[in-house]
Amino acid sequence: MSLATTRNGIPVDAPVAPPKVVRQRRTRPGLLGLAVLLIALGGLGAAFAVTSVRATGSYLAVARPVEVGRTLTADDLVSVQVSGGAGLSPVPAKKLDEVVGKRAAVSLVPGSLLTMGQLTDAPLLGQGQQQIALGLEPSKVPARKLHPGDKVLLVSTPDQNTDEQPSGTRFTGTVIDAVAPDNDDVVVYLALAVRDVPAVVVLAAQDRIALVLTEAA
Repeated sequence: MSLATTRNGIPVDAPVAPPKVVRQRRTRPGLLGLAVLLIALGGLGAAFAVTSVRATGSYLAVARPVEVGRTLTADDLVSVQVSGGAGLSPVPAKKLDEVVGKRAAVSLVPGSLLTMGQLTDAPLLGQGQQQIALGLEPSKVPARKLHPGDKVLLVSTPDQNTDEQPSGTRFTGTVIDAVAPDNDDVVVYLALAVRDVPAVVVLAAQDRIALVLTEAA
């Protein structure tokens, strides 16, 4: 095809430039699949966020230190709002009445969430044990305050009315509770084997017994 033009007033034929062909970009299947995947992941993320918000609830947390073996009171606990909590099994705040009165099976730290695995209904006295109370001079007990669950060793001391120095008799026990007045004997409540109770009572009456801490709770 040609187009008539003029040159110096004389008509001449000139070629017509062919039209430009615009190439269409080919859609890559891989990129399309990636886009679909990203959209799907975005939807799952939004669904997870909504689920996490819905999982927010009121749970029980420890408000102050609770020693091993001590009975929980309402003042030991506080209700907190927790979102998510995957992998945890905290006690819901609505179960406060169910946990008050139970004993701590482990030391409870303020600020931590409370779980049922940290509590127990088991008696502090095991099978074949009895509880006794000993009033001991402060010099015959460990310097640190005794806590429920501490393992102790009771050792007999020499009789001051004899020159014989027999080897000390030993008894193992577990602390149930301890009271340490400022200017008085330390009162220690112990769980002992039934067979050891008579001998320990006699030694305590003679003021011939000392207490050694062997394992802290």
